[in-house]
Amino acid sequence: MSSRGFAIFALFMVQLLYGLNYTIAKLVMNGNFIKPFGFVLLRVAGATFLFWLVSLVVPQEKIERKDFFKLFIAALFGVVINMLFFFKGLEFTSPIHASAIMTITPIIILVLSAYVLGEKITSLKIAGVVIGLIGALILTIYGKSARAGDNVPLGNVLIFLNAISYSVYVILIKKLTVKYHPFSFIKWLFLFGLIILIPFGYNELTEVQWETFTPNITYSVLFVIIGATFGTYLLNPLALNKLKASTVGIFIYLQPAIAGLFALYIGADFIDLLKISAMVLIFTGVYLVTKKPKKAT
Repeated sequence: MSSRGFAIFALFMVQLLYGLNYTIAKLVMNGNFIKPFGFVLLRVAGATFLFWLVSLVVPQEKIERKDFFKLFIAALFGVVINMLFFFKGLEFTSPIHASAIMTITPIIILVLSAYVLGEKITSLKIAGVVIGLIGALILTIYGKSARAGDNVPLGNVLIFLNAISYSVYVILIKKLTVKYHPFSFIKWLFLFGLIILIPFGYNELTEVQWETFTPNITYSVLFVIIGATFGTYLLNPLALNKLKASTVGIFIYLQPAIAGLFALYIGADFIDLLKISAMVLIFTGVYLVTKKPKKAT
């Protein structure tokens, strides 16, 4: 397999793992096996252990002392705020809503890049931002969940804030990924995140009744830790190093498709005209934002 072929395979696996994660994590929390913040702490603790284990067998670069503060801030946005808002939001909203709103991340990154990095925004990209945000607002205000106890507007807002936090993280580590190989700093990123998360998730984690776990719940928790966290953070850098941004932008559409099909298959969510319309608007917005302008001939 060529390096590009492997990168495409890695990117597909990332979207597959993310897509399944929405429904699997929600089922664990809805069953009251683990509360959201406790689940986040368990997820990050497990992934941190695995990343430090991997660091023993792969080549490592020395991180400059001045960059550790940047890693700490990146961990705050990319691990702590990002995951806390995601799991709390997922507790209240549906897998289809959450996955659709998360595809708006390229739009948020564009806006932040223009503000922080001074990157130019074309009229086409502005149109994409507006269309995508309209779709997200429709989904947030009018969308409904299959679960009676859900608070969809609150959950969708938290997922949207999670997308903003993750976008800030992407901007923050942009220079670090140029300077270091991701394997060199990701273990530190998760270690800092774990330390910050302990006060938020410790009490909920100690409340977990491990003896109530069925085999399916145990496998689900392991999937979230090993597949949806360790696996995605491991595969994502390998894919991004070899593929163009436009290719990555197209693959993000797989997340809601996988999440939706899996949620529908197990009866954890439903689809209606409003969800389809809102997702079409979001997808159109992301397409316009990630579309490369034609070169003048």
